[in-house]
Amino acid sequence: MDDHITGAPAPAPSSIKVQEHGKPAAASEPSSGHMSDNDILGETSDELHDNRLRQIAEEGNAHFHRLGWKRLAIVTIVEAIALGALSLPGAYHTLGMFPGVFLTITLGLIAIFTSYIVGQVKLAYPHISHYADAGRLLFGRVGYEVFGAALVLELVMVVGSHALTGSIALGNINGGHVCSIVFSAISAIILLILAIPPSFTEVAILGYIDFASILAAVGITIIATGMQASDSPGGLSGVEWSAWPKEDVSFSQAFVAVSNIIFAFSFAIGQFSFMDEMHTPTEYMKSIWASGLIQISIYTLTGALCYAFIGPSVRSPALLSAGPLISKIAFGVALPVIFISGSINSTVALRYIHGRMWKNSILRHIKTPMGWASWIGLVTAFTIIAWIIAEAIPIFSDLLSLASALFVSGFSFWIPAIMWFQLLCEGKWYARENLLMSIGSILAFIIGAVTLGAGTYATIVDIIKETSEGTANSPFTCRSS
Repeated sequence: MDDHITGAPAPAPSSIKVQEHGKPAAASEPSSGHMSDNDILGETSDELHDNRLRQIAEEGNAHFHRLGWKRLAIVTIVEAIALGALSLPGAYHTLGMFPGVFLTITLGLIAIFTSYIVGQVKLAYPHISHYADAGRLLFGRVGYEVFGAALVLELVMVVGSHALTGSIALGNINGGHVCSIVFSAISAIILLILAIPPSFTEVAILGYIDFASILAAVGITIIATGMQASDSPGGLSGVEWSAWPKEDVSFSQAFVAVSNIIFAFSFAIGQFSFMDEMHTPTEYMKSIWASGLIQISIYTLTGALCYAFIGPSVRSPALLSAGPLISKIAFGVALPVIFISGSINSTVALRYIHGRMWKNSILRHIKTPMGWASWIGLVTAFTIIAWIIAEAIPIFSDLLSLASALFVSGFSFWIPAIMWFQLLCEGKWYARENLLMSIGSILAFIIGAVTLGAGTYATIVDIIKETSEGTANSPFTCRSS
């Protein structure tokens, strides 16, 4: 078992003195008595010769290596499925039924393929514990800094999206009687509290509630809209859904919809961190197959059925389309998935930041008062920034699209493709044993690169268009659902 959590080198014993009640002890002095956790405030890894520090390190390593493949599957599902499922029906309306279904299945299978590559890199280089470490392997110190910054920016935008969704949900349940900024602040506080547990094993327990929540919320919406469609004039055949894109769809609208689908398969971003907690990392593909196929099924059924039952009036998030009463019920049921999924993304980002801050300190194990204080402080600062982003870009589909185009395009598509060629491929890329992997990687790279360029451009154009036309909500103002 690795003696580290964050990818930092394992601490080595040393004769550096241990701080005890404010007085440095001589290097050769034996430890006098039992040291409580309250005495351990600013330790460094060199002090691990002390028995109590060793005990904390061992407990920390044991605590952060308890994740099995079943819980990993739940974590990877709930990390992305909340916002992904809620955004798909609107994307299907823009793209049309056939392109929507085709892209969901195809992009989902490619995301499973690239997650296989990410896992193989983790097994080949066990010291990698997040995407920043992978960036160092690919591009040196520059890669480490750029990938680390991108990791944090992507996840803070995702958490902001959850704060925005929570605000929409609570406002819908309340009937719009309270300013949305109040509800977005409440959402941020809930996200903050749920992100305090630092271990994914603990979060995975909440993930079962999360998974049941999204299934129930989507199920309620599908059943309700299906019944409404059946009772409407003309029945189900009277719903005006289209197999192909609507005639007046613009490039920016179409690519925002494509980016929303890509966002739905963003589970690779946390995969290094998740696998770093597994007690048997070689079992990771069981998790990826389970989570990938479940997500493809849920996304396809949710997008296709909601669009088929609602037609052109489908809204984003999709739960808004179920009618006043049913949408209140559906959002109430969906609250766990909105907040638990958001907290998992916070934990992924903060484990990287906290581990980097204290990579040579016992504080990285978060087992002492100072370790907990630094962790909670980071959770608070991160959540506040996410809340500011949610209020600055209060357009659900565009916020997801921007995060997808800038970051998911890389973490789930073009970066794993580069990993295959630079870190895993042995021999010629076109050799018979490598050809299939190479073709898949080239396809993933093209998808990611096109999404990065065209998706970012399309999202910015769409934000400018909606803002200038007055169809979007203004930043930091009370808004309706």
